[in-house]
This record gives sequence, structure tokens and C-alpha cells, in this order.
Amino acid sequence: MRTVGTLKSAGVRAGDEVVVPAYGNAEVARAVLELGAVPVFADVDGDSYCLDPAAVADVVTGRTVAVVAINRFGRQADAGWIREVGQRHGLLVLVDDEPGARADGVELRRVQASYLDGRLRGVWTPTPAAGHTYEQYVVRVPGNGRPDRDAFARALRAKGVGCKVPVLAPVYRMPGLRRDVFLPQTERAVDETLALPVHPGMTRRELHKMVSACNALGGLLQPAF
Repeated sequence: MRTVGTLKSAGVRAGDEVVVPAYGNAEVARAVLELGAVPVFADVDGDSYCLDPAAVADVVTGRTVAVVAINRFGRQADAGWIREVGQRHGLLVLVDDEPGARADGVELRRVQASYLDGRLRGVWTPTPAAGHTYEQYVVRVPGNGRPDRDAFARALRAKGVGCKVPVLAPVYRMPGLRRDVFLPQTERAVDETLALPVHPGMTRRELHKMVSACNALGGLLQPAF
């Protein structure tokens, strides 16, 4: 990620505040700490899992000098609105990809995502968005007292579906980054999201098997969320 070098060259220094995402990887927040600056966590948008511009505006103070937005799971952050917030407050705005973003296989992942979008019934599928590259195909499994995401994931794995929890904890609960905050969309995303496999090696038969497994389990979910 280019974050450290860009922030440093822009003159970010000890004591400055930099708004960062609360959901996702900790690299951005740790990069801010490396400069002696203070990471300030903002909530995410519930559809994109990227920074919510309104949440950014809520945490800006007189010490804030920059905002770092991350494109999450291949979904682009709302850079236009975030830059508008930045201009309003005179802030540097950086938009970056997640570590490990894949430039290859995008069209095939989009085809696979489209197949899943049209057939999955047991989970909330990703909200369609222009330019989405589906670095991960992330669905939601709401708890509501019927199986929670972790139970759902265990059941899928037992059926041979290699799913994984994409984010295990809010960044503000990670070692060295702990803050006494509670951001509802971030908390909910941590509890509900599950990444289903999409990659060039997947066959149509494997996709169909995954759909069948999810839909069978999804009958346990409440119909209204």
C-alpha cells in the first residue's frame, strides 16, 4: 500500500488525526501510527463495506488532516462524496485498494458473481455496483436467532464449500489499536459477512453445489430482515 509514503510526503506528522476505516485490514491504521499520527475510526456503509462519507464527516475535528478510504472486496469506495467531505474540511483524501488485490481474472469472477447473484436464496448477496471486481464474493448471513453466520459457515464447510469469514474483528479491537468506540455498521458487518469462493479454477458444477448448499441452509433464515 502507498499510504505511508503518501501521508509522509503530504506532511502528516505526530499528533495529526487521520480518518481510517473501522472494518477490514489493520494496515492503514498501523501505517498512520508509524508516522506518530492518530488513527480515527469511521463507520462503513452497509452495502459497500467502504467508508461512509457521513460517518467521516461525523469524526472530523480541528486536528484531522487526512482521510484514507479503501476499496473493499473489489467494491469501489464512494470517492466522490468522500472527496467532497475532504474539500469541505481541507483534508487530504487517499483512496487505495486492499493489500493483495488481483488484477487478473476479473471478468471471470464477474461471471461467477452474476451466476451466484441470480441463484442464491439463503443469504443476502452483494449489492450490485459498477466496477465491482469481486476480489471476494461477500454475502451476509443475518443471525436473528436462526442460524448465525458462524453456524452457517460450519454447515457449508461440512458440505465441502470453502467459505471464510473475511473480517474477524473491528480494527478498533485489534492489539495496539484498541479504542472505546462502537460503530454499528462495522459491528454488524463483522458478525454477518461470509466470503464464498470465486476464482478462475471453479467449475460450474462447484458453483451449483455451493448454491444448493446455501439455499438449503437458507431455509432456516427468517424471511424478513
